[in-house]
Amino acid sequence: MTLPLRDQVALLSGGARGIGREIAVELARRGARVAICDLNDGAETEQAVRQCGSECFFAKADVAIRSEVEGFFQEAERRFGAPDILVNNAALTVRKPLVDLEIADVEKTWGATLWGVFHMTQLAARRMIPRGRGNIVSISSVLAHIPYVNSSPYNGAKAAVNQMTRTWALELAPHGIRVNAIEPGWTDTPGERSFATEEQIREEGAKLPLGRLGSPADIARAVAFLVSDEAAYITGSILAVDGGITLVR
Repeated sequence: MTLPLRDQVALLSGGARGIGREIAVELARRGARVAICDLNDGAETEQAVRQCGSECFFAKADVAIRSEVEGFFQEAERRFGAPDILVNNAALTVRKPLVDLEIADVEKTWGATLWGVFHMTQLAARRMIPRGRGNIVSISSVLAHIPYVNSSPYNGAKAAVNQMTRTWALELAPHGIRVNAIEPGWTDTPGERSFATEEQIREEGAKLPLGRLGSPADIARAVAFLVSDEAAYITGSILAVDGGITLVR
């Protein structure tokens, strides 16, 4: 069987669980060697990737801290070579009303969700440009344009990610690098379950046009498509993988 991503090097932030873990496994199934960074323990993801027959490297790193991102890139490059694929998945949110937010809440959210995307993408692009090829995908959110209350730092960061995606797509197209983003809707992840009960997830999912919440696998398959040759004419796109939530919200 031909593996469409055989021997390609994929770097992924936030790969320890949820959407990130599923993305790592999906890319590995297609033949990519995967380097992952996260603040959480990535041993389970690392094992799952290797069970797919692919090489994997995990590093504990905070994408908000430039020196830690640089260290991750250097070690990944030493082990696997320059990146062919970058997936920006790391993010966090602090849900509070505007009037209750502390400056530290905003800085923490933007550090991972906005600055992390910048750090990872700049360092990847600098390595991709000399090779004349590359694929960059950022995991954004439908909250980039749905004004979900008590989530203004996260919403604003995701809107910025969308605009940076379009800007970088224009800048990097002459170098053979495609840049896209995916907007998940309400997705059943460990992080989401920290804010919602099982009953809420079931009831709210049934209200969506497709009748359920998204799964990490739904997002992972979209990432795999965007970094594949089948998507060779797609750049600067913001792909909604949201079960139709933006049609009713």
